Amino acid sequence: MRKASILAAAALIAVAGAAFAGTTTFRAMDTYDGQVLAAQNGHTLYTYDKDARDVSACYGSCAADWPPYIANPTAQPFGHFSFVVRKDGQKQWALNGEPLYFRANDKKPGDVTGASVSNLWQVARPA
Repeated sequence: MRKASILAAAALIAVAGAAFAGTTTFRAMDTYDGQVLAAQNGHTLYTYDKDARDVSACYGSCAADWPPYIANPTAQPFGHFSFVVRKDGQKQWALNGEPLYFRANDKKPGDVTGASVSNLWQVARPA
């Protein structure tokens, strides 16, 4: 009986660890624009100067060009990373309260085609 309890506790810890592991979806990436914050897939992340703290201003055609970095439903905030709740209820990753986005024109890991676009988009840098 005790062995079963220990195994159950170990399984619970493993599940909790896996849920937390889903939140580590960021990495630093070296690019020609210096080190950038990227998603786990290596695609560069950006911030938008028109966003308010903890609020996204990028919807419609803006979000088509700059897709929001949507969190996995089981992800949990950690460190400098939190969530912004979008109008549709989805959780978007944020760094220090600034919503994070991809650039649709970035085709491969390390691309930084969105750097300083319209002087409104900034490459996110590792925290």
